[in-house]
Amino acid sequence: MRSWRECREGRLASVVGGRVHTFGMEIHGLRFLLILSIITAPLAAGAFVFSFDSSRHFSNHGPAGDGYVPPRDIGGIVEKTQESTAIVKCDVPGAKDKGAFGSGWSIDLPADKNQLRSGFSSLIVTNHHVIEDCLTESKSIVEIAKFEGKWSQAYIVRFDEENDLALLGAKAKIPTLTLSKWAPFPGYWTMAVGTADGYEGSVAIGTALNLLDTEILITNNISSGNSGGPLIDNEGNVVGVVTWSSTREQYNGAKSLDAMCAVIIPCEGKTFWKWE
Repeated sequence: MRSWRECREGRLASVVGGRVHTFGMEIHGLRFLLILSIITAPLAAGAFVFSFDSSRHFSNHGPAGDGYVPPRDIGGIVEKTQESTAIVKCDVPGAKDKGAFGSGWSIDLPADKNQLRSGFSSLIVTNHHVIEDCLTESKSIVEIAKFEGKWSQAYIVRFDEENDLALLGAKAKIPTLTLSKWAPFPGYWTMAVGTADGYEGSVAIGTALNLLDTEILITNNISSGNSGGPLIDNEGNVVGVVTWSSTREQYNGAKSLDAMCAVIIPCEGKTFWKWE
């Protein structure tokens, strides 16, 4: 038999040995964690830098100041533009081959010396070819309606046949759209809203293909009924008035804000935008 001393010493040896063994495992575990941290630290740092750079890229390349990217809230811009766009209808009683329908949008113009806003709650921009059959020597009247809204009368207060533009005065209250301070360039994101082929509130997204003196060539799909509707940039501002569609080429056209300076809106110079 073993003495109590031998049993105690054996137990102590077992305990000490166990501690040493456990401590050895802890040492190996710490070494493993150290090696793992050395390997993973650069990867984690790289992931952080990458994610930070991506978020910074998203911030730096937002719609503000960069017309090439789509808006962050397309739905919001669509809804806002639709609320400010109307259907324009020119009916000529008894004339089968006359009359037209198109689109228009509400613009914010200050009262001028002719008191243009007198008696009107809204001023609507549209195309001349939409309302030309309703021009008379007396009161030139057309009808307008918000999308899914009631029809009401509007009066032709200004028109510019050369630039195919017109301005209507309406008693109906329609929210206004803001004019873009910056001209679009080839590749810019654009959106056309109107009554394409009679379908109210139609939306066509594309890009600016190129620019002429007072026209913007666009890749947006345009149909009859779009005429006079707003062409919107990625910040929700108006850059032009949708005017024509091509039957031969794969682009269509809108009158730029520069074309409006002749008759429709007051400008400081001959152009709305400042060109250097």
